Amino acid sequence: MTTRKFRIRGVGSAVVAGLVFATGALTVLTAQQRRHDAQYRKAEEERSKHHRHVVLAAQQRLQFDMLTTAMGDPDLAAVLDTYETPLDARTQRQYLFANAMYTNVLLAWRVGNLGWDELHGHLRLICQNAIFRNYWAATRPHRASLLDSSDEARLGRMVDKLIRDLEAAGTDEWWVVGEPPPE
Repeated sequence: MTTRKFRIRGVGSAVVAGLVFATGALTVLTAQQRRHDAQYRKAEEERSKHHRHVVLAAQQRLQFDMLTTAMGDPDLAAVLDTYETPLDARTQRQYLFANAMYTNVLLAWRVGNLGWDELHGHLRLICQNAIFRNYWAATRPHRASLLDSSDEARLGRMVDKLIRDLEAAGTDEWWVVGEPPPE
């Protein structure tokens, strides 16, 4: 009988040791699963961000193709003439190109090719051009329906402020005018 008790105690110790080992192994596996899940989520976020950039670039390409076509065909440019006053063909082409320049900078910022300060610098340069400033004034009603929180509305406010600052600066040193608003 003593032997049996010894064996039962021995089996019990083995079971306890096995349970401790299993618990440790499960703890390690759980930690590894959590790390794997976090890495998977991060990879999914990166894929989603990349997909968004690809879609933005494709949309930008389509818009540029349409603008280019309209710049070369007055009949098609007339479709995009939504200004309050009629434009001659030359001015219409210039405004279409100004739109292409602006949306190109907007896309570069959206996909991360430009930081906020760099974006401000590019827009400050573009705002030096009188034709762009005229285009910007002519398209003010177009921006009226933008949500205040949208990227385009934020950039619109930046351009508005840049133009005001440049006009009020009274200096030829345009590259020092204006500070980028907080991001």
